[in-house]
Amino acid sequence: MSNYEMVVGLEVHVQLKTKTKAFCDSPTTFGAEPNVNTCPVCLALPGALPVLNAHAVELAVRAALALGCNVHRTSIFARKNYFYPDLPKGYQISQYDRPLATAGRLAGVGITRVHMEEDAGKSIHDRYTGATAIDLNRAGVPLIEIVSEPDMRSAQEARRYLQTLKQVLEYVDVSDVDMEKGSLRVDANVSARRMGETKLGTKTEVKNMNTFSGVEKALEAEFVRQVAVLESGGRVVQQTMLWDGAKGEVRPARSKEESHDYRYFPEPDLPPLVLSDSYIEEIRRALPELPDARRTRYREQYALSDQEIDELVADQPLAAYFEETATALGDAKSAANWVRGMSSSALAVRPAQLAELLAMVKKGVISHTAAKTIFDDMEKSGERAERVADRLGLRKVGDDDTLRQWIVEVKAENPTEWARFVAGETKLQKLLVGLVMKKSKGKADPQRVNELLLLH
Repeated sequence: MSNYEMVVGLEVHVQLKTKTKAFCDSPTTFGAEPNVNTCPVCLALPGALPVLNAHAVELAVRAALALGCNVHRTSIFARKNYFYPDLPKGYQISQYDRPLATAGRLAGVGITRVHMEEDAGKSIHDRYTGATAIDLNRAGVPLIEIVSEPDMRSAQEARRYLQTLKQVLEYVDVSDVDMEKGSLRVDANVSARRMGETKLGTKTEVKNMNTFSGVEKALEAEFVRQVAVLESGGRVVQQTMLWDGAKGEVRPARSKEESHDYRYFPEPDLPPLVLSDSYIEEIRRALPELPDARRTRYREQYALSDQEIDELVADQPLAAYFEETATALGDAKSAANWVRGMSSSALAVRPAQLAELLAMVKKGVISHTAAKTIFDDMEKSGERAERVADRLGLRKVGDDDTLRQWIVEVKAENPTEWARFVAGETKLQKLLVGLVMKKSKGKADPQRVNELLLLH
C-alpha cells in the first residue's frame, strides 16, 4: 500500500438558500408533502419557460468570490441530457463550457470551477414494496457545483477540505450546508498511482456519502480496492461506485459517463448570464470577514491559542458572541474560556450580561462554579447576574468559620480520602476542594478553602 498514493478531486453540490427554485417561483421548503412544491416549469409541462432566479445568481457569485474564484462576466446555461425518472424534462439545466467562475483556491486545494445548475427530483426506494416513488419537490432547486482539482492525497486531507469549504459557505450565508437534508452533497473522484508517478491513474467516482466521516471511509475503501486490483495485475475500470456505509464497502453502480454522453448544448430558452463589473464588486465588498482572516486577527488581537481560535472561528455566531463579550469585559482570555463551551443555538444571555457575570468572577464576588449556576438561571429568567446571585444566595462565602464547617462535614463524609490526604497524598486536595464547593453549592471561596485545607 505504501508504494501507492491516493489522488482525490471532489465535486460538491450545494443547495442555495433561496425561497423559490432556480427557474420558477415554486417554493424550496424542505420537508413538504411530496410533489406539492411544483409547477408547470419544474414539471416540464409543454409551453412552460424558465426564468432565472436573481437571488440564486447573487448567492452563487458570493460563494465563488469567497472561494477566490474569477467570476466571469458572461456565462452560459446548457442542457445536460439524460433520462431518469426524477428528471421530468429529460435534461438538467446546468453550465458546461462557460461556467460562472473558475480558478479558485481553498485550503491549499485548487478549485477548477463553480457553476450554477438545478437539482433533480428524488427517487425513494423504501416507501413502497417493490416500487420506487418519485418526489419532485427538489426538482429545480438552485445549486452550485464546486469542482476541485485532483490536489488531495489522502482521505483525511479531503475531509479537512470539506470542513473548510462548509465553514466558508456558512460564513457567507449562501446555504445551510446540511448534509442530512441534502443541502450539501459530495461526489469523490479517486484514483491510485505508484509513488513518484505524475500521470493520473484511472479514476472512479464514489457517490452516496452523506457525512464527512463517510467520505473519509469511502475514499479509504476505494483506494484499498484499486490498489488490490493494480497489485494483482488488473486494470481499474472507470465507473461510478456507491458507498455502502453499513457494510463499509464500495460497489459498482454503472459505467462512468463522459461529457459527450450528456450531449450538452446551450439552453435555447435562457439568454447568456451577463454580469456587470459593478455588480460583482458590490457583492465582493459586502462579503463578511472569512474564517482565515478572522483566525489571523484573533491571533494578533487577542493572543489566543490556535486551539481556542479554531473552536471559536468554527461557529460564526459564536465567534461574534465571543467578540462582543471580550470587548465588554476587557478580557479576551476569560471570554474565550467561557464561550468555547457554549453552543450558538443557546445564546439567550446577551454578551454584555455575560461580561457582567464574568467580571463578578474576576473580582472574587462569586466562584466559577456559582457562575455556571447563575448563567443557567439567566438563560431562563433573563435577569442580570447580580440579581440572580442575590436571589440564589450564591455570592462567595469567605469567612473561615463557615468554610471550616463545610470542611468538617466533607471530612466526616469522606474519611478514607481525608486520611490519605492528611497522610501526604496531596493530589487529593483538588478532590476535597471540589467536594466543599459542591456542599456549599458553589458559594465557598475556593482559594481560602485551599488555604484552610493546608492547615488541617
